[in-house]
Amino acid sequence: MQQNKSMDSQSSLSEKLPRIPIGECILDLVVIGCGPAGLALAAESAKLGLNVGLIGPDLPFTNNYGVWEDEFIGLGLEGCIEHVWRDTIVYLDENDPILIGRAYGRVSRDLLHEELLRRCVESGVSYLSSKVERITEATNGNSLIECEGDIIVPCRLATVASGAASGKLLQYELGGPRVCVQTAYGVEVEVESIPYDPSLMVFMDYRDYAKHSAESVEAQYPTFLYVMPMSPTKVFFEETCLASREAMPFNLLKTKLMSRLKTMGVKITKVYEEEWSYIPVGGSLPNTEQKNLAFGAAASMVHPATGYSVVRSLSEAPNYAAAIAKILQQGRSKQMLDLGRYTTNISKQAWETLWPLERKRQTSILSLWLSTDRATGY
Repeated sequence: MQQNKSMDSQSSLSEKLPRIPIGECILDLVVIGCGPAGLALAAESAKLGLNVGLIGPDLPFTNNYGVWEDEFIGLGLEGCIEHVWRDTIVYLDENDPILIGRAYGRVSRDLLHEELLRRCVESGVSYLSSKVERITEATNGNSLIECEGDIIVPCRLATVASGAASGKLLQYELGGPRVCVQTAYGVEVEVESIPYDPSLMVFMDYRDYAKHSAESVEAQYPTFLYVMPMSPTKVFFEETCLASREAMPFNLLKTKLMSRLKTMGVKITKVYEEEWSYIPVGGSLPNTEQKNLAFGAAASMVHPATGYSVVRSLSEAPNYAAAIAKILQQGRSKQMLDLGRYTTNISKQAWETLWPLERKRQTSILSLWLSTDRATGY
């Protein structure tokens, strides 16, 4: 579905970043994963003087990101926003809609990719286009990143930032709440007209246009419409299931969206691109006793009640990088003999920066609520 998207303007990482020198040195930090979280952490860590390697498939950013404009301005990334709506609106029922009073922006995936890559280039990050098979520990306490093709990259610390499907490289707490799933199907189209004010971003439209009965299959998956009017006739529509115990089938999401648009009288004249989204939400937190670190969705940083994670990852990358740099520099100066014990201790310090006790408690409460019948709708 998403292969039809135009992503030619995103540079190849292999063409912009020098290759990791295999067998020539021990890196301070290896970041596994080349999404927004991975690129941001790699750039911030290298900026602090660490020898950083980035490993992962050389793939473009594919999905659209929506953000609160003030948050991206605070990150110095306002230049990556391609469209801004000065207010957002929510429809919960047929009564008066709710204006949020906050500007919302659509991030250009191309501009964000290029900006984060530019930061990696400027800070001296090296790169290897490969999949990581496993992470093992050497007798001297260093981590060994075992990649496809029998390539091994040694480093002092490894951080996994390869998304929610990183279970084979990380350990998670046992007995936590069940993982739920947020799914969405979106389409960017040209239409004859749209039934919304194009100056407003529609954050959620929960109105039931089809008037489904409680027994219908569609009613078992409560969904809402998310709308980004780019012009009076060009618009991005997305049908979203906020959370469900089982993933809502994409064909059902597409059917619901098309049925909704037809009922609203929306006539599509041209389809620019389609996209789908599958985001695990809730579930267990990482085991903070393990040596290998994590960041982004791999570190359970996806907000369990909304599915948002990009802004949190981008905003926390500098502090997390600073914590990693500090403990690595302390370790280099102390020359500790018990390397196995030392590396475990420094990993724990970094984990506590990312997941302090109070944040753990807050997230656990939200995740437990999310796993209830009331939260998931059935």
